[in-house]
Amino acid sequence: MTDGIFGMVMTLLVFSMALPGAPLLTEGQFLTFLQSIAHTFGLTIVSFILVSSFWIYHHEFIKINSLNMPYLWINILYLACISVIPFTTSMIGAYSKFFVADLLFGINIFLTILFFLIMYLYAYNKGFLENNPSKNEKRYVINTLIILMGITIAVNLLDYNFSEDFMYLFLLIPVISTIRDINFKMKQ
Repeated sequence: MTDGIFGMVMTLLVFSMALPGAPLLTEGQFLTFLQSIAHTFGLTIVSFILVSSFWIYHHEFIKINSLNMPYLWINILYLACISVIPFTTSMIGAYSKFFVADLLFGINIFLTILFFLIMYLYAYNKGFLENNPSKNEKRYVINTLIILMGITIAVNLLDYNFSEDFMYLFLLIPVISTIRDINFKMKQ
Protein backbone atom coordinates (compact mmCIF):
# COMPACT_ATOMS: atom_id res chain seq x y z
CA MET A 1 0.00 0.00 0.00
CA THR A 2 2.71 2.48 0.98
CA ASP A 3 4.65 1.94 -2.26
CA GLY A 4 1.45 2.55 -4.23
CA ILE A 5 0.89 5.89 -2.51
CA PHE A 6 4.46 6.96 -3.23
CA GLY A 7 4.04 5.91 -6.86
CA MET A 8 0.81 7.89 -7.20
CA VAL A 9 2.32 10.99 -5.59
CA MET A 10 5.35 10.85 -7.86
CA THR A 11 3.07 10.45 -10.89
CA LEU A 12 0.90 13.38 -9.78
CA LEU A 13 4.01 15.55 -9.52
CA VAL A 14 4.82 14.89 -13.16
CA PHE A 15 1.19 15.35 -14.26
CA SER A 16 1.13 18.74 -12.59
CA MET A 17 3.31 19.96 -15.44
CA ALA A 18 0.88 21.15 -18.10
CA LEU A 19 1.32 21.90 -21.75
CA PRO A 20 0.05 25.27 -22.95
CA GLY A 21 -3.65 25.58 -23.71
CA ALA A 22 -3.12 27.04 -27.17
CA PRO A 23 -0.94 25.44 -29.83
CA LEU A 24 2.58 26.82 -30.18
CA LEU A 25 3.17 27.74 -33.81
CA THR A 26 6.79 28.85 -33.81
CA GLU A 27 9.99 27.69 -32.20
CA GLY A 28 10.18 31.10 -30.50
CA GLN A 29 6.80 30.48 -28.85
CA PHE A 30 7.99 27.05 -27.78
CA LEU A 31 11.18 28.47 -26.27
CA THR A 32 9.16 31.17 -24.49
CA PHE A 33 6.88 28.45 -23.11
CA LEU A 34 9.86 26.41 -21.88
CA GLN A 35 11.29 29.50 -20.21
CA SER A 36 7.94 30.21 -18.53
CA ILE A 37 7.77 26.75 -16.96
CA ALA A 38 11.46 26.46 -16.00
CA HIS A 39 10.86 27.41 -12.35
CA THR A 40 7.87 25.07 -12.00
CA PHE A 41 9.79 22.27 -13.70
CA GLY A 42 12.70 22.77 -11.30
CA LEU A 43 10.38 22.68 -8.29
CA THR A 44 8.76 19.52 -9.61
CA ILE A 45 12.17 17.85 -9.87
CA VAL A 46 13.04 18.98 -6.32
CA SER A 47 9.74 17.60 -5.00
CA PHE A 48 10.17 14.36 -6.94
CA ILE A 49 13.60 13.86 -5.38
CA LEU A 50 12.24 14.72 -1.91
CA VAL A 51 9.40 12.19 -2.27
CA SER A 52 11.93 9.65 -3.54
CA SER A 53 14.06 10.33 -0.47
CA PHE A 54 11.08 9.81 1.83
CA TRP A 55 10.32 6.54 0.07
CA ILE A 56 13.94 5.42 0.55
CA TYR A 57 13.81 6.35 4.26
CA HIS A 58 10.62 4.35 4.65
CA HIS A 59 12.29 1.30 3.09
CA GLU A 60 15.61 1.78 4.86
CA PHE A 61 14.47 2.53 8.40
CA ILE A 62 10.95 1.13 8.72
CA LYS A 63 11.12 -2.63 8.34
CA ILE A 64 8.53 -3.84 10.80
CA ASN A 65 7.70 -7.27 12.15
CA SER A 66 4.62 -6.16 14.06
CA LEU A 67 2.28 -3.20 14.26
CA ASN A 68 -0.80 -1.89 16.02
CA MET A 69 -3.54 0.65 15.42
CA PRO A 70 -1.61 3.72 16.73
CA TYR A 71 1.34 2.85 14.49
CA LEU A 72 -0.97 2.57 11.47
CA TRP A 73 -2.49 5.99 12.20
CA ILE A 74 0.96 7.58 12.49
CA ASN A 75 1.86 5.97 9.15
CA ILE A 76 -1.38 7.30 7.63
CA LEU A 77 -0.53 10.83 8.82
CA TYR A 78 2.95 10.44 7.30
CA LEU A 79 1.41 9.29 4.00
CA ALA A 80 -1.13 12.13 4.14
CA CYS A 81 1.77 14.60 4.29
CA ILE A 82 3.40 12.82 1.34
CA SER A 83 0.12 13.00 -0.59
CA VAL A 84 -0.12 16.79 -0.19
CA ILE A 85 3.33 17.41 -1.72
CA PRO A 86 2.03 17.65 -5.33
CA PHE A 87 -0.47 20.32 -4.26
CA THR A 88 2.04 22.40 -2.30
CA THR A 89 4.54 22.00 -5.15
CA SER A 90 1.99 23.36 -7.63
CA MET A 91 1.21 26.17 -5.20
CA ILE A 92 4.81 27.38 -4.94
CA GLY A 93 5.23 26.92 -8.68
CA ALA A 94 2.40 29.36 -9.28
CA TYR A 95 2.71 31.61 -6.21
CA SER A 96 6.32 31.45 -5.01
CA LYS A 97 6.38 35.23 -4.57
CA PHE A 98 3.94 34.84 -1.68
CA PHE A 99 5.38 33.94 1.71
CA VAL A 100 2.37 31.79 2.64
CA ALA A 101 2.87 29.55 -0.43
CA ASP A 102 6.52 28.96 0.50
CA LEU A 103 5.56 28.48 4.14
CA LEU A 104 2.91 25.87 3.33
CA PHE A 105 5.37 23.89 1.22
CA GLY A 106 7.96 24.09 4.00
CA ILE A 107 5.41 23.05 6.62
CA ASN A 108 4.40 20.14 4.37
CA ILE A 109 8.00 18.90 4.13
CA PHE A 110 8.67 19.55 7.83
CA LEU A 111 5.54 17.63 8.91
CA THR A 112 6.45 14.75 6.59
CA ILE A 113 9.83 14.42 8.31
CA LEU A 114 8.29 14.92 11.76
CA PHE A 115 5.68 12.18 11.26
CA PHE A 116 8.39 9.88 9.95
CA LEU A 117 10.41 10.57 13.11
CA ILE A 118 7.36 9.90 15.30
CA MET A 119 6.64 6.70 13.36
CA TYR A 120 10.24 5.52 13.72
CA LEU A 121 10.37 6.30 17.45
CA TYR A 122 7.03 4.61 18.07
CA ALA A 123 8.08 1.48 16.16
CA TYR A 124 11.46 1.46 17.94
CA ASN A 125 9.95 1.87 21.42
CA LYS A 126 7.33 -0.84 20.78
CA GLY A 127 9.91 -3.28 19.40
CA PHE A 128 8.19 -3.34 16.00
CA LEU A 129 11.39 -2.84 13.98
CA GLU A 130 12.56 -6.01 12.28
CA ASN A 131 16.28 -5.39 12.58
CA ASN A 132 16.12 -4.35 16.27
CA PRO A 133 18.41 -1.31 15.81
CA SER A 134 21.01 -0.45 18.42
CA LYS A 135 20.82 2.73 20.47
CA ASN A 136 23.63 4.08 18.29
CA GLU A 137 21.60 3.44 15.13
CA LYS A 138 18.52 4.98 16.73
CA ARG A 139 20.56 8.10 17.58
CA TYR A 140 21.88 8.24 14.01
CA VAL A 141 18.35 8.08 12.54
CA ILE A 142 16.98 10.67 14.97
CA ASN A 143 19.89 13.05 14.41
CA THR A 144 19.60 12.68 10.63
CA LEU A 145 15.90 13.52 10.73
CA ILE A 146 16.50 16.51 13.01
CA ILE A 147 19.17 17.78 10.61
CA LEU A 148 16.68 17.41 7.73
CA MET A 149 14.04 19.36 9.66
CA GLY A 150 16.64 22.10 10.27
CA ILE A 151 17.46 22.19 6.56
CA THR A 152 13.75 22.54 5.82
CA ILE A 153 13.43 25.55 8.12
CA ALA A 154 16.61 27.18 6.77
CA VAL A 155 15.64 26.66 3.12
CA ASN A 156 12.21 28.14 3.74
CA LEU A 157 13.65 31.23 5.40
CA LEU A 158 16.31 31.71 2.72
CA ASP A 159 13.89 31.07 -0.12
CA TYR A 160 11.43 33.72 0.92
CA ASN A 161 13.88 36.31 2.23
CA PHE A 162 16.49 36.17 -0.52
CA SER A 163 15.60 34.24 -3.67
CA GLU A 164 13.18 31.61 -4.86
CA ASP A 165 16.23 29.72 -6.13
CA PHE A 166 17.06 28.74 -2.55
CA MET A 167 14.30 26.13 -2.91
CA TYR A 168 16.90 24.04 -4.75
CA LEU A 169 18.74 23.69 -1.44
CA PHE A 170 16.13 21.04 -0.60
CA LEU A 171 18.33 18.84 -2.79
CA LEU A 172 20.71 18.80 0.18
CA ILE A 173 18.29 16.47 1.96
CA PRO A 174 19.16 13.33 -0.04
CA VAL A 175 22.81 14.36 -0.29
CA ILE A 176 23.26 14.86 3.45
CA SER A 177 21.28 11.76 4.39
CA THR A 178 23.30 9.66 1.92
CA ILE A 179 26.62 10.98 3.23
CA ARG A 180 25.49 10.35 6.82
CA ASP A 181 24.39 6.83 5.87
CA ILE A 182 27.74 6.04 4.23
CA ASN A 183 29.65 7.43 7.24
CA PHE A 184 27.48 5.54 9.72
CA LYS A 185 27.88 2.23 7.90
CA MET A 186 31.62 2.70 7.49
CA LYS A 187 32.01 3.16 11.24
CA GLN A 188 30.23 -0.11 11.96
